[in-house]
Amino acid sequence: MEYILQPWPWYISGPCIAIIMYLLLYFGRTFGMSSNLKTLCTIGGAGKQVEFFKFDWKSQRWNLVVVLGAILGGFIAHKFLSNPIDIDLSENTINDLNALGFKNVGKNLLPPELFAWNSIISLKGLSLLIIGGFLVGFGTRYAGGCTSGHAITGLSSLQKPSLIAVIGFFIGGLIMIHFIYPILF
Repeated sequence: MEYILQPWPWYISGPCIAIIMYLLLYFGRTFGMSSNLKTLCTIGGAGKQVEFFKFDWKSQRWNLVVVLGAILGGFIAHKFLSNPIDIDLSENTINDLNALGFKNVGKNLLPPELFAWNSIISLKGLSLLIIGGFLVGFGTRYAGGCTSGHAITGLSSLQKPSLIAVIGFFIGGLIMIHFIYPILF
């Protein structure tokens, strides 16, 4: 019998996240991917051109561990914790995705219609990446942080602006997937 590693259950991963958040709050730190991108841009010299990036990035070196952890964690999850069985989707979801042109729905976590190189390196794919990148950058700056920062750090520290931002993220996601996505694809 072959043993397949499973992702950590909620009762292990949830308390681990809570412990990390407690430690970050205790030491006066925050969590969010956008702060890491800001630090990386500053290291790359963006502070010479844009005032926003002028800060002491060395004080944020500890936060770059999050980037390494995300990369390493993604690799470990994909190589060792992925379960190769089909994704259990409702019949309605399968029919909706088939109508949008997706083949083999539920066979891949990342559908090749969106994530294959020939989909990305096309005029449409590059346009969506560039426009989406600008919109994400604008939204992150406008909202004062990213989804992970607001949803994990902000909600953990009971910040009302983070609650409003997270509600906005969900509403935006619903609008995108139900109205804009079908037009684009």
